[in-house]
Amino acid sequence: MAQTILIIEDERKIAVGLQNYLESAGYTTFSASDGLTGLQMARRERPDLILLDVMLPGMDGFSICRTLRAESSVPIIMLTARVEEVDTLLGLELGADDYIAKPFSPRQVVARIKAVLRRAGGELQPPEVLRKADVEIDLQRRSVSVQGAEITSLTPTEFDLLATLMRNAGRPQTRGMLLESLQSHISEAYDRTIDAHIKNLRRKIEPDAANPQYIVTVFGVGYKFAE
Repeated sequence: MAQTILIIEDERKIAVGLQNYLESAGYTTFSASDGLTGLQMARRERPDLILLDVMLPGMDGFSICRTLRAESSVPIIMLTARVEEVDTLLGLELGADDYIAKPFSPRQVVARIKAVLRRAGGELQPPEVLRKADVEIDLQRRSVSVQGAEITSLTPTEFDLLATLMRNAGRPQTRGMLLESLQSHISEAYDRTIDAHIKNLRRKIEPDAANPQYIVTVFGVGYKFAE
């Protein structure tokens, strides 16, 4: 069954172009030209991934991302002509999985969609369970539990970051190494995007996100999962 992509984009030419290209690549698409309609469609259609423009009438993309993240872990790729670092980091801190700046080629968008969906679907993951401290992660089921309680709110990017850190427990991982592990083009933006994802991950799995005991900062290097 074809995977479904919801395109929330108010520029008709861009939306139609994306729909045509994605459908030729084998995806089923839906589209909305304003924020409120897009949010309603996301809730009703339950797409496999959302392409979300930042500047939208009715409700902006940041607000939509924040609202959806409170309800689900659906993969979100943000589209924007605003490429300032603060905007990129805001979108990622709100839970977006990737960020594409306009103008872009449809081929680039498809590549990014495939990368995010691959992470969301757990493709190429071995049947392996990692256990460190009070954290358990099942790579095949893509499930995470902390102190026996399942955590269901991780995005695909957050899950893969946690898996990489746990596989390398005790060994510091630079931001560049973590970006590479995601097999994402997000490194085109800023290494600080990793900081945004780590902040979200800590908030979801740490007993006290302000004083993390699982994912610790290695100053001047990056992060590591504590042994």
